[in-house]
Amino acid sequence: MKLKKVVATLSLVLASTFVLAACGGKDDAKKDSSSKEATSSVESKKESKVAVELKDGEYKLEEKKYDDKGWKAEFGITVAEGKITKSTFDYVNEEGKLKSEDKDYQEMMEKQAGTGPADFIPELNDALVKEQSADVDAVTGATHTSESFKEYAQKLIDAAEKGDTKTIEIDNKAK
Repeated sequence: MKLKKVVATLSLVLASTFVLAACGGKDDAKKDSSSKEATSSVESKKESKVAVELKDGEYKLEEKKYDDKGWKAEFGITVAEGKITKSTFDYVNEEGKLKSEDKDYQEMMEKQAGTGPADFIPELNDALVKEQSADVDAVTGATHTSESFKEYAQKLIDAAEKGDTKTIEIDNKAK
């Protein structure tokens, strides 16, 4: 009887060892291959940013109408040596003042959303130059502006790919 228990226990331990060894080996192989896939995915993403050459020049975009608060977007990028070197997204009012410089608007936005145009507009502009892509992170508290920024940045990048320096006019449905 004792011999049967010992043989059964050893058999169980041996079978468990084979199962664990087989599973462990496959996980390592999966980790290695998925790690390689992730690396090549990142490399492909980086390559896609540079895949299309941008033509040097200044590209501009502006909304045609002021919104219900009296602002409209104006956006420009400068491309030199095939790269975006400057981004000048902001909102302007009918007096020609920039939203990012409006202290009253900044205070009101900070109270409501925790951030204001003096904070998030430069952040978006810097991100475009750094990333060389319209696919920048949205700014918390400025979702609408972030979405408009991304959409308009892509339009400017498309124009820069073609070398079309004509000002893009956006027929926004404000006022």
